[in-house]
Amino acid sequence: MGWENLTSVSEFFLLGLSQQPEQQWPLFGLFLSMYLVTVTGNLLIILAIAADAHLHTPMFFFLANLSLTDTCFVSTTVPKMLANIWAQSQIISYTGCLSQLYFFLIFGMLEASLLAVMAYDRYKAICYPLHYIMVMSPGLCVFLVSASWVTNALHSLLHTLLMSSLSFCADQEIEHFFCDINPLLSLSCTDPFINELVIFTVGGLTGLVCVLCLIISYAYIFSTILKIPSAQGKRKAFSTCSSHLSVVSLYFGSSFCVYFSPLSNHSAQKGAVASVMYTVVTPMLNPFIYSLRNRDIKSSLKKLMWARRTHSS
Repeated sequence: MGWENLTSVSEFFLLGLSQQPEQQWPLFGLFLSMYLVTVTGNLLIILAIAADAHLHTPMFFFLANLSLTDTCFVSTTVPKMLANIWAQSQIISYTGCLSQLYFFLIFGMLEASLLAVMAYDRYKAICYPLHYIMVMSPGLCVFLVSASWVTNALHSLLHTLLMSSLSFCADQEIEHFFCDINPLLSLSCTDPFINELVIFTVGGLTGLVCVLCLIISYAYIFSTILKIPSAQGKRKAFSTCSSHLSVVSLYFGSSFCVYFSPLSNHSAQKGAVASVMYTVVTPMLNPFIYSLRNRDIKSSLKKLMWARRTHSS
């Protein structure tokens, strides 16, 4: 591509999920509803865990952090999309785009790390129940969450700095509803080989560690459950990790579809739809999955609602 097409980019245009004018306000209503449900549901989970001393255990500590991550994750992309539809503008500044990319990557990868940590927690709880409280000490729980934050912040910074080193063409239209890696790389006029290499090596290694942790943990969990003699005991043991398995399937299934397909074969429409699944739908469903399948969470939420009703009356 000729040098005349290179430009010092100051802004991008987010084309969104649809460019049809008649579809903008239905999309606005849909995503506003999903965003409010997501934020409300996850904040209720956090409040329920914080208010109930019986839920101050490693499993619910990780769940509270997952809910906080989901709230931040969806808040990175959806409010900007809603603001653009409301203002009938598709513009996002260059700095705003890179900032959105950075925080999107942090919370997206942090979610994957927390799901892996939660799988390890379930492995210890089911396979070594007598030593669980001693092994999963508060110090270890805080360390696992803190390490996830620090490593993912550095990982996100690496991708963002590499993206900022690229030159972009005069065409500044991003075929997405937020600034993501693959759509931005497709606009680059310089060779994105280093960026792609880092995605498939560093990003791939990070994803592989999370997946291996999930697979190994659940291999031991299923092996232990199968050794339980009673059917009731098996159901009780499996019920403690069924919610987590549902969330893992939703999140990893859609995110791997987006990030681990070759850039040349990457469909913008397919990527946008898959992105909606793991950036909006999964964070929205997580509170329902955990609250509906966990009696402790349901009981704590009922107490929270009852206390609020009593206080207001």
